[in-house]
Amino acid sequence: MRIEQQPAFVLHSRPYRETSLLLELLTRDHGRLGVVARSVRGERARLRRALLEPFESIVVGLWRRGELATLTTIERTATSTSLTGQAVLAGLYLNELVVRLTGRDDPLPALYGAYSDTVRRLSTGEPMAWTLRRFERDLLQAIGYALPLQHEVESGRALDPAGYYRYGLGEGLVRCAASDPEALRGCDLLALAADSMPDAEAAPALRKLMRRVIRFHLGGAELRSWHVLAMAGSRR
Repeated sequence: MRIEQQPAFVLHSRPYRETSLLLELLTRDHGRLGVVARSVRGERARLRRALLEPFESIVVGLWRRGELATLTTIERTATSTSLTGQAVLAGLYLNELVVRLTGRDDPLPALYGAYSDTVRRLSTGEPMAWTLRRFERDLLQAIGYALPLQHEVESGRALDPAGYYRYGLGEGLVRCAASDPEALRGCDLLALAADSMPDAEAAPALRKLMRRVIRFHLGGAELRSWHVLAMAGSRR
């Protein structure tokens, strides 16, 4: 099967044989795909290889036969962006999240759109913590694990912006005391649901919430990127 003019991003690459690469691509219409890029290593293929860097917005042609596709054409889009500094680490976190939480050949156009928007936001210097929380929220929704951020799980009542809530993994939000170690302000949860950036005080609690939820869906596993981001933050 031929796939033509497919927008994509490179999530991961590793050497394959003498001159090729094995890629994980996030594509707009086909989800995550395993792809062989032949003859892209070495001096002669330097320009073509440069298009296969993470975060590059590209359009690819593929030939599908079996589990892996073969890259046939590649070009950079007019909206291509570049990340620098801390944004690179954040981008690598996005990539690890997508690889670990999605399966191959599962079309997720909403996830592709969220990923593209997030890379753009990181490239323009938007607040990194809030940008990552938005992507985590959208990723969970795209793969069928949307967080119930607006109502209490037991009563169905709308969240009180002035209240405090604890998130039960795999269940939902229940009212709790402000002193609860996992307490989340209602106003912060509602802001996340409404895609409205909360105040700076919300950042640690929302990060903790998302890590608990992601760890739950990873079966208790950790992400390597969490440790890298923590180390980078401790050096600042």
